[in-house]
Amino acid sequence: MLTYLEFEKPVADLEARVAALRETADSGAVDIEAEVGRLEAKAEKLLKDTYGRLTPWQKAQVARHPDRPHFKDFAAKLADDFVPLAGDRAFGDDQAILGGLARIGGRRVMLIGHEKGDDTASRLKHNFGMAKPEGYRKAIRLMQLADRFDLPVVTLVDTSGAFPGVQAEERGQAEAIARSTEQCLELGVPMVTAITGEGGSGGAIALAAANRVLMLEHAVYSVISPEGCASILWRTADKAADAAEAMKIAAPDLKSLGVIDRIVPEPLGGAHRDPDGAIDLLRHAIGEELAELERLDADALIRQRRAKFLAMGD
Repeated sequence: MLTYLEFEKPVADLEARVAALRETADSGAVDIEAEVGRLEAKAEKLLKDTYGRLTPWQKAQVARHPDRPHFKDFAAKLADDFVPLAGDRAFGDDQAILGGLARIGGRRVMLIGHEKGDDTASRLKHNFGMAKPEGYRKAIRLMQLADRFDLPVVTLVDTSGAFPGVQAEERGQAEAIARSTEQCLELGVPMVTAITGEGGSGGAIALAAANRVLMLEHAVYSVISPEGCASILWRTADKAADAAEAMKIAAPDLKSLGVIDRIVPEPLGGAHRDPDGAIDLLRHAIGEELAELERLDADALIRQRRAKFLAMGD
């Protein structure tokens, strides 16, 4: 059953009426197909209008939607022959970051990304996508493997940020994030990142210092969450909508600022309404970017990546 967000309530009401009328029609008591068709068209138009004028704060809510596809969905449907690789070979295997060998559009790649989980048990298992140092060190190990075997790296970012707990700090959280970012910048193979949901703080950039940074239409990408920003500036999370507006967290703003390179459209109503359609659109975009990057040698890839990030803020 689809979960509706607060601003989608008018759409939910219309779609509930359509469902009720369909049940009546299925009983054979009365022919109401014309009325059902009229309401379906009205609901589709309302959905299109609603998603055509989303505020940054509403986009943040869509990016966090519980039915939005996560890494495991992408690994199953975006990639073929996904073979997971586990552990950082130093401490443990952090389930907040998953990765392994895969094929995307016939290309062999190293696929790495955040996994949030989709129910209470899996969210706890994957720590809501908030990685600890061993998660970033696993990502470093997999990127080094990709570099050694000349495999492009594809990363999928969906995290509110790195895990802020004491044990993570004790094991070197900041150093692990910095090393992971450094490893991205030093890769001699093509690297493409897609922000698929939330891209939060250093926890995101550690997997996103890529040659090409793609962003799904209703994803968000920011240095801090809107609630965190509001709590610092206004001493209340109630100003999260104002913070989201000021921070320019939505894809069009980030594209204009040069933070991302490409916006990947989502099906009408967001990726949570049609996960397979969203994954297909992302597969096509990643394939196009990899085809272009494959023309560059290792030195050119490193120079391009370095120039891209140094140019931000000019």
